[in-house]
Amino acid sequence: MESVPKRVTAFVGTARKKNTYNAVRQVLDNLKSMGTVEDEIVVLNDHRLGICRGCKTCFAKGEEFCPLEDDRDLLIEKMMASDGVVFASPNYSFNVSATMKMFLDRLGFVFHRPRFFGKTFTSVVSQGIYGGDKIVEYLDFVGGGLGFNTVKGCCITAFDPMTEKEKQGIDRVLAEQSKRFYECLMKPAYPAPTLLKLWGFRTARTTIKLMLDHGNRDYTYYGDKGWFQSDYYYPTRLGVLKNAAGSLFDVMATRSLRRRQS
Repeated sequence: MESVPKRVTAFVGTARKKNTYNAVRQVLDNLKSMGTVEDEIVVLNDHRLGICRGCKTCFAKGEEFCPLEDDRDLLIEKMMASDGVVFASPNYSFNVSATMKMFLDRLGFVFHRPRFFGKTFTSVVSQGIYGGDKIVEYLDFVGGGLGFNTVKGCCITAFDPMTEKEKQGIDRVLAEQSKRFYECLMKPAYPAPTLLKLWGFRTARTTIKLMLDHGNRDYTYYGDKGWFQSDYYYPTRLGVLKNAAGSLFDVMATRSLRRRQS
């Protein structure tokens, strides 16, 4: 029986189809050599992305009320339709590119209402000298905040044009990255949460439940998803220790908020 293809979409934060783009293409080709994978590279510069104004309308009323009219929803749809997602950016001034940052800012409301559970995520950063490892940490943190199962990203370093030795080193890094990503892609989509992730969920839902009301989208979103009553964002077996820890996190968050309000 033929396996169902996995769909992987890479979002590239540079208009130059050079080092970053080529690295992503190599990762996708590696994945296709391992199994049945369909892929797409989305060059963010080819899409309309507005600059977030910080109005917080998406937080309070809902993302559909955002005053910006751009391709945000189209890009989100591509992520929702994917089994795996890659964020890739060059190291520009020791951070992600401006295009990638604009894209991430347009996803700000998703950190309040995460939704990419069951999907695998990783990051690729390219640079000429140094500083890229911190950018990988940032992008991987973003992936986790959006709900993805995150595979630690990689940073490739080379001048342009690169030497043969640099290319061989990059090939090894990308091959290992592709292997780890593929292994996660093939694992069960909804793993039991770590204690840190469980703490994050319980703290967020307690804060929303006690601080907000039905007039706020975060509150209604959590209610519609059943998250005020659930153990975690998605059905999972926590076990005795994590069940006890979850209850403790609820109590700790409640006490902390009440102290702040008193």
